[in-house]
Amino acid sequence: MSQLWQQREELEQRGIEVVAVTFEPPPQAQIFLGKTEADWPLLVDPQRRLYRAYGLQKAGFWDIWGPRTWLVYLRELLRGKVPTPSEGDIWQRGGDLLIDADGIIRFHFVGAGPADRPPLQDIIAAYERSIR
Repeated sequence: MSQLWQQREELEQRGIEVVAVTFEPPPQAQIFLGKTEADWPLLVDPQRRLYRAYGLQKAGFWDIWGPRTWLVYLRELLRGKVPTPSEGDIWQRGGDLLIDADGIIRFHFVGAGPADRPPLQDIIAAYERSIR
């Protein structure tokens, strides 16, 4: 999410609106958004209906604790940031979706683990294709 927040001006110029979705209770979700400094609308989905509808199922052990995750933690440490332990369900997969105004899914990415996010340019390219 921080990658998207860093590129928010580029997204806004294209008219792309970001909505964060979480299964966490609102107080924890607001704390998370505060840490990322993002001020996007937040949709709380405690029953995880959207997660299931978009194929965001539970991750496996190696998805969560595999080399990609450790590499992200190492990068954070090298930047002087101490990774904070998750207080929520670490097994829930995340993802990124681009849904147009007509409800058509233009981009669908299911993360393999907490460190797996698509490049922002892939999302923007999908958006550009959708408006042609």
